[in-house]
This record gives sequence, C-alpha cells and structure tokens, in this order.
Amino acid sequence: MDTCDVAIVGAGLAGLETARLLSSSGIDVVLLDRKANLFEKIHTTGIFVRRTFEDFDLPEACLGPPIRHVVLTSPSGKELKLKSDQDEFRVGKMGLLYTALLEQAVETGMRWWPKTTFSSLQTNDEGATLKLRSGAETISLQARYVVAADGAISRTAAALGLDVNKKWIVGSEAVLGSDLGSEPPHFRLTMDAKLAPGYLAWAVDDGHEQHVGVAGAGKNYRPAEELRRYSDQLGMSPHVPVIERRGGRIPVGGVLRNIANRQGLSVGDAAGAVSPLTAGGLDPCLRLSRLAADVIIGMLQHDAADAYLRYNGERFRSRFSSRLLLRRLLELARSNTLINLGMWALRTPPGRRFAAKLFFGRGSFPDVELKYLQQPGEPS
Repeated sequence: MDTCDVAIVGAGLAGLETARLLSSSGIDVVLLDRKANLFEKIHTTGIFVRRTFEDFDLPEACLGPPIRHVVLTSPSGKELKLKSDQDEFRVGKMGLLYTALLEQAVETGMRWWPKTTFSSLQTNDEGATLKLRSGAETISLQARYVVAADGAISRTAAALGLDVNKKWIVGSEAVLGSDLGSEPPHFRLTMDAKLAPGYLAWAVDDGHEQHVGVAGAGKNYRPAEELRRYSDQLGMSPHVPVIERRGGRIPVGGVLRNIANRQGLSVGDAAGAVSPLTAGGLDPCLRLSRLAADVIIGMLQHDAADAYLRYNGERFRSRFSSRLLLRRLLELARSNTLINLGMWALRTPPGRRFAAKLFFGRGSFPDVELKYLQQPGEPS
C-alpha cells in the first residue's frame, strides 16, 4: 500500500495551491485528479480581482491584460458605466496557471497522480485509507490527512463527514477570440430575470480573449440555451472562433460551517468558499487554501493536534452576511420591472458610489491568521 502525509483529491486552484504550500514545507503530498492534464474541463471564468493579484505572486504569463472598465446593463438596455483609476480585474489563463503551480509542487517532491478517481475512504488510527481507481486498477493509499478539493459536489468531503454544498447556481460559458475593436478592455454584466434568473450574464474582453457566459437558478433553467440567446443579444460576430466551452455548478450558499475535522478538511468550492453575491471564488480559494496548509503544517509538523479547530467556517460566515442578504434579494428579483427600477437607483449618485464600492473595493474573503506560513503580501 502506498503511504503519504497528505492526500489531496482534486487539482483545481484550491488543490494545487494547498499541495504547493505543503510540499514546499517538506510534507509528503499525493495530489490526484481524474483528469489526464490540467487543461481539461476547466470550469471557472478565472477572473482575478485587484486584491488577489496585489497580494499573491501569480505568474505574469498566466494573466491577461488589466481591466478598469465595468458596464452594468439593465433588461431595458440602459447602461451604467464605471471606470476605476486602478487595474481592477485580470482574466487568468487557468490551464497555464494550473500547470505552473503543478510544476512548482512537483519540483519540491509532490507526487502527481493524474487519471485517478476517488472511490471511498475509511478512517483509522493512522488517518485514512483511500480507495482509488486508475483505469481498471484499484489503488489503496494510506494518508495521515485528507484534503477535499474536488469541487462543488465533493464526494471526498461527504466521505470525511464534512458539510457539503446544497445551494448553487448553474452556468455555461464560451471562451472566444477577442472582439474589442476600438473599445477598451471591459467587464460587461447584464441583469435579466429571464436570461440569468437570480444572477447575471457576463462578457469579459481583455483584448486577448473574451469570456461570455450566463448563470442562474431554477430547475427549468437551461444555461446553454440562454448563452446562445445572450450571444445573439450582444451581436457577437459569427467569425470569432470559439476556443473552449465551460460550465457547471457554482456554490452560492457561503462558506460551509463544518469544513474540518481530525481526518481531513475541504478547500475551494468543496468548502463553499465562493462569494454568495458575485460567485467569485478565486480570492476566497487562495486565502482559504493558505489557511488549510497552515493548519495542516501545525498538525503534522508542530504536534498541534487541535489546529484544525482554527479552520472553522462559522468564523467566516458572519463576514458574508450582507452578501447572503443581497443574494436572497437577487433571487427574489424575478421581475425585469423590478430590476430596471433597481438599475435606475444605481444610476443615482449614491447608487453609483455603492456600485463602485461593490466592483472596485477590496472587500472579499476575510484575511486569515497564519502561524507557520508567510502572510500574503509580506516580503520574503
């Protein structure tokens, strides 16, 4: 039977960042994912906010050009245009970023197991024994600790007895070549109760590529159909090639309460670390992954057996109370008449200030206290 200190299930941003931090700290890590390579089945739009690319050392080659312009469009077609005096958004080239993080982790000794699927786990005195599938082969892996990083519907978190997401929206997105013309790089958001019930449609074009997508809630919602309608509404050129299609569930219930115990913890989407309002998950993902790594280092290298108690979703949920309330209001706004009225309010001076704070403020996932790792943004 193979053994390791930490088994991480899922090689998205959360799993990769956690693996990189642990491996560079001398912990024996196995990272597994059902994908053959990290360019397959990318789900996130990959929009990094200013707070993230200021605080984290992301490879420049993995980020698109900066974006300062936001256009918010009502169902009636009226626009609210906002411009920041700072670079506010950058679209990540996620396949490249995932690969860069993987290479860094492998260089420090992490073991990478692609095309490997999680089946089950059994806890024991040594931690947990995972049953995995690789092709037709069944593999057993004994780990001192387990990290669930396998997305919004996390089988690993459920097997560990942790909370799982029960509230989400469903999205569909197309990645295309840029079609800016004479426009500056911009982030367009469209509110429409039919196009994206309970959420937004978006079109981001940074001059390198554009991401056009929709997401919404409801059992009868068909995001792929609404994406076609939105593309037509935007008047997108049929000559712009589609590079990639993405889609999936996005948890919007806020950070889950029970996200850690003595056998394992969850990170990223598996932990519900996504803004309930904007569905932005990259900044929460990186900050929570750093705390996860810090806690695990404390448990495995500093004999702090109860360090996992610091990794408690309850301590973060209060910071999301206003976003959870706005999420509820957005879900109730199923009338375009109401949305048009709300957009009128946003075009008033107080409304513009509120919108600017929402899109350009540094409010996101709260800072986390680290005991063993360097804080984000600190000089090395």
